[in-house]
Formats: sequence, structure tokens, C-alpha cells
Amino acid sequence: MAGSNSLLLLRVPHNVVLLPRSPQRRRSTMEKSRLTWALVLLLGGFRVTTSQATTTNTTTAPSLQPTRSWTLPGSEGGQGPTTPPGGVPHQVVTPRGQDADKQDGEDDAAGEANAGRGCPPLGLESLRVDDTQIQASSFQRFGLGPHRGRLNIQSGIEDGDLYDGAWCADYKDRNQWLEVDALHLTRFTGVILQGRSTIWRQDWVETYKVQLSNDSISWESSMNGTQEAIFEGNNDAETPVLGILPVPVVARYIRINPQSWLAEGDICLRAEIVGCRVHETQPAKDAAPKDALDFRHHNYMEMRKLMKAVSEECPDITRIYTIGKSYMGLKLYVMEMSDHPGKHELGEPEFRYVAGMHGNEVLGRELVLNLMQYICREYKKGNQRIVRLVTETRIHLFPSMNPDGYEVAYKKGSELAGWGEGRYSYEGIDLNHNFPDLNHLMWDAQEAAEDPSKVPNHYIPIPEYYTKEDALVAPETRAVISWMQDIPFVLSANLHGGELVVTYPYDGTYGWAPHADTPTTDNAFFRWLATVYASTNLAMANPERRLCHNEDFQKYNNVINGGAWHNVPGSMNDFSYMHTNCFEVTVELSCDKYPHASELPVEWENNKESLIIYMEQVHRGIKGVVRDKESKKGIADAVIKVEDHEHDIRSAADGDYWRLLNPGEYKVVVWAEGYFPAVRHCHVGMEPRATVCDFSLTQTPIQRLKEIRAKGGKIPQDLQLRLRALRSRKLRASTKAINRRRESQREQGRKARRASGDGRL
Repeated sequence: MAGSNSLLLLRVPHNVVLLPRSPQRRRSTMEKSRLTWALVLLLGGFRVTTSQATTTNTTTAPSLQPTRSWTLPGSEGGQGPTTPPGGVPHQVVTPRGQDADKQDGEDDAAGEANAGRGCPPLGLESLRVDDTQIQASSFQRFGLGPHRGRLNIQSGIEDGDLYDGAWCADYKDRNQWLEVDALHLTRFTGVILQGRSTIWRQDWVETYKVQLSNDSISWESSMNGTQEAIFEGNNDAETPVLGILPVPVVARYIRINPQSWLAEGDICLRAEIVGCRVHETQPAKDAAPKDALDFRHHNYMEMRKLMKAVSEECPDITRIYTIGKSYMGLKLYVMEMSDHPGKHELGEPEFRYVAGMHGNEVLGRELVLNLMQYICREYKKGNQRIVRLVTETRIHLFPSMNPDGYEVAYKKGSELAGWGEGRYSYEGIDLNHNFPDLNHLMWDAQEAAEDPSKVPNHYIPIPEYYTKEDALVAPETRAVISWMQDIPFVLSANLHGGELVVTYPYDGTYGWAPHADTPTTDNAFFRWLATVYASTNLAMANPERRLCHNEDFQKYNNVINGGAWHNVPGSMNDFSYMHTNCFEVTVELSCDKYPHASELPVEWENNKESLIIYMEQVHRGIKGVVRDKESKKGIADAVIKVEDHEHDIRSAADGDYWRLLNPGEYKVVVWAEGYFPAVRHCHVGMEPRATVCDFSLTQTPIQRLKEIRAKGGKIPQDLQLRLRALRSRKLRASTKAINRRRESQREQGRKARRASGDGRL
């Protein structure tokens, strides 16, 4: 069929325009017009308004949540046709205004069933589209080359570096274009456009044409009736704008051809292409997901339903509980998975995954929900690895720390949420900067102390200011802190998105440096944890993958100290390490913060082994029980100190403890208030199981206590522990007061709405 002048004959599931493979179309203008209008009448896709003779596209958007409808200016309050400098009038395809969106929803309901709709993004943002598939008419320099014209790509901090934030043409005329080769015949349905990512300039495209080809030589424009369609682009650099092709077109190549751009700016854009591969009526066998899980995006209600379904499927190993509410009153749900859900078992470590701290970084949320389903089903099948994990570990899965932010992003949908929509809490708080900054409290105290080694290095109390009712502390943060204090977590991971790297504490830098390697005393073990996840992650471990945005983490084996990347004061990782016993890393799961639902099966396969093997690391190091030698009862809050590791941990309420360590020989000292210290040498082997090192402590003789009192002295007290407990009680008290006040405000609002409703009646 190569070189044929006839139309390409294909069995296509919807009515679409089929481009010829020939270099030129041998149709007269009249024939083209008739063909186009025949298709218009067949599709019912346009209507003509007699007042301005403009055409209106009533088809709806591809399945990018949410489904959206589009119209042309000139009807429903539009601006009418525009005339470019060439003098030829065109119609500009634009989004409807808010008033139009308030219709009864019939267009939205019909969206995915409509011709040409229901297609996923081609994959510029997710990197499925290779750099070699993207070309351009010109570019200013390599850092602004066509390979940088990807939706949501982020620039480096310096203007002029190799990793700038867009494709920028070298010339300012209407002959510039960005071209994408889909490699296969594709039913193109839309284009998503964004301006340039930079803090130094403002550059974006305001209107553009779309051109299509089967050979990259002969091009035809997307038509709007008998005229070339001109699509509305951006009004700012960050908001993605979706342009719908009036009629879907089958072709291999697609070009974005800018027609106008910001005055005084350059022709710069970031883009995503929406389309369906023609011959793929169903995925290939080797591409089909191996696990039959619920691969889609779940809003708040759907997340609740899925968690309930998992709990009903595996009632013996699951428990759903809440740790608080978001600012908007959405419950913060956690799924516990254990052979004895609801109770802490002596000697069994506690593990947690936290996702959705930034509401628009949604992949972690879906992976945690997938993990719930997977553990449940594999446990029922008798998968020994999963059975061992469930019976020896108490697992807590927290899919959505910022549900308010997620709902904002969800309403925009994949590709349209942009880089920041939904990141923050409803109050505009970045939750990963909202925890107490204990780093500088410790560093300042060490600087002021005569002997820095005497400064407490663990269980550091919350600052007094943080416990006040007027402190800028999100309810989600308060809930998580309380959760951390209630359960003796040993290991955790905080799941984010937007990069492919694993970071480890400290996140905050000494002296507030923008970025500086700031290791903890447990740096070697943190690097092990990060490497375990990164080396088993299929995307991170791929040596041929390109960098996501502007940093090459592959040269660090995809792991990096958090502070060495950038300063994050008040991070959850650092707080977890310094206020509790729990070690935590951050996993940046994908270049795309909000992957399309079609990519979720691949992302699950990329992360499945990593998620499981990381949980298994909770069984490394040493563990044991600290007991009273006489009564054999466990001793709570005993200090476990490992020589040459300036970070201690404490025993839990029953006296059990877990100290994560790399293989080696360790001298361990344990002491508690009212007891003599005890010393043991503990060996940690290469096996993935903890070495048991129990301790029995002898109480201080009563006679010795009497002597101390007789001399007017005081019995030594663990003042740090008491202060920590006092501040924790104050934080919880202020949280309760805030929650009562907020609930009262909500009730008053509900009463006011009911009263206004009665008034209308």
C-alpha cells in the first residue's frame, strides 16, 4: 500500500477522517468541502448559528478526567472568528466558559462514547514517546530542543542550561512546528498545550493549528468544517489547555503549528498528544497486567469502596481505621494488614506506607490501593512470601494523607491538573514542610553545648510554639503526628511523584543551605534502604531511561540524600527519625505526577517487587525485649544505644524494640529510669531476619535511693521523655479544640443553608 494514492482502507471503530499515504491529495476544493460536510452531517458534530455563521463543536473531550465539552467563540458568548495577519478568517476552537459547563451534563455523560473519544495520551509526559520521535522546525539551543517539549517538564534553575523547560523555536513566524511521530497509525483526538517552565521569562503559544501526515512530507490541517481549525492555546505558562480536534483523524505524524504567541515572548511550548492506536483493539498478551487488580483512579468515595471490598474479601487479616479528618472533613483512612489485626503483637515490627501527601501526586495512592488487593489475594492463595510478611509484620497502608488536595486534582484529571493543582492542603499548606523542624533545634543545642554528645539525639520534643491553637499546623499533619506517637513504627516510606529517585534523611540542611549533603549517623543503613527500592524498581533500574526533568539521578544509582537534592525543612522523614523510632525514606515514583489510568498496570509492575522487598527490610538489624529482671515484665521507654551510632531508640509499651542495622558486630547498651544499664554484644548477619538481643535490667537498690534523698539530691529523671509527653498532650488538646470549633462552624453553615432553603420555599 505504500505510495498508493487511494484512501487508506481501515476498519475503524468510529467515524474519523482517514488521511491518504500519498504525498498529495488529488481532490478539488469542492470535493474536500463535500466530504467534510458529509462527515459533519454523519457525526452530528457541528451546528451553525445563523447570527454569526460560526460552527460549534458539540463533541466532548477524550477520557481525561474530567470529561469536558468545547465550543467555538461566536456562539454562547464567544468572541467570534479571528483573522490572522494573512487575512484568511479562521475559527478558534476554545473551551466553554463556566456558564456553559453548568448545563445538565448530557454532553459529559456522552463524552467517552462519542466518536474518537476515550483515547489516552501518547506519552510525551510519561516518556513513552522517545526523544527520537520528536522533531521541530528549529530550536534556540539544545536545552530548548524538541525533546524538551513535553507536558509538565520542569526546567533547571539557571536560564541557558541543558535542561530548560520547553521547546522554543529559533524564529518567530508561523512556519514553526513541533512534530511527533506516533510510530503507528493513530486516531488523533486532541492536543494539550502548556507554556514554558522558567522563573526568568514568560513564553507561551496563544493559538495554533494542528497538521497531520502519514509520511511526514505531505501535511493536511485539522479542519473545522471547510476551514482550517485554529485552536486556543495558553494564557499563562503552567495551566494545561486541551484542544479537541473537531473530527478525529487517523495518521502517523502530528504537528503543532503556532499561529500567535505572547507579545515580547518566544514561541515556546510543552505538549501532550491524545490519540488511540488504530490496530490495537485490545492490549498485547505480553503487555496485559499480570495481576487482576483495579487499575483506575479512585476518588474519595471509590477509595472507600475499594478498601471495604478488600476488607470483606480478607476479613481475617484486615482492619480499616481512621486517624483523623482533613480540613474539609474527609476521613483519613488506613488499612491494617496482619494475622491479628487490631493489636500490637510482642516482637512484631510495625510498618507503614504513606501516600498522597501532595494531593496531585496520585500514583502512590493507586499503588497502595493495589498493594492492599494484592496482599489479600496472594495471602488467600498461600503465597509463602506474602503469608510470612503478613504473619510477621503489622502493616499499615495509608493511601491518602491529603484527600482535599487529591479531589481538586481529580476534578481536573490526568494531564489537565498541571504540575501544582491539588499539591497543597485545602488551607494552602505544603504538608511536607509542615512538621516541626527538629533538625535545627538539635543542631543549635549542639552548637551551644560544651559537650555536643550529651545533647539528645532522639525522641526530641515538639517545640512549644507548635502546640498552640493558632499554630499553622494542618489537621492532616496533627493527625499523622498523633498516629506516629500511638504506634511504635519501625520503618516507613513516603510515596511521592514527579521524579524517579529515592531520597533519605536528612531532608533539612545545616544552616539552611539550598542543597547540601546532610547525612544522619545511620547514613549507611538509609542508603541501603533507598538502594533496595531503587535497584528493584523496573523504571529506575533501566539504564536506558532518559532523565525526567533536569537532574540525572542515574549517576547516583537513583538514590540521594534529601538535603543534597534540595532543602526541605519540616519534612515528615526527618520528623519521623528524630521524634520517633521510625526510619523513613521518600520514593519519587514516576516522572508524571498524575499518570493516565492506562499507565497504571505498567506502573504497578514497575513498583510491585520494590514495594514488597522494602517492607521486608523491617526485619533487619536487632530486636528484642527489655524486661525487669525480677518481675519479667517489659520495661517501656528504655533507651537502646548502639556504640558509634549517635542516634538512640526507645522500647515500646511492652518492652519490645527494633533497631535497624547493617550486618556487623555491635556493642549495645540499654538503660531505663530506676535501673542499672546492661551491655551486650550483638551480631547482625547477612540473612534478612533480625538478630534477637534481649535485655534484663536490675532495679537500682532502694538503699541507694534513700542515700540520694538523704543528701538532698533528686532521683534522676528522664526529663526529655517527660517534656516530649507533655508537649504531645498539649498538641492533642489544641487539636481537639480546633476540631470542636471547626465542627461548630460546619454545623452553623449547614443550619444557614437549610434556613436559606426554607426561605426559598
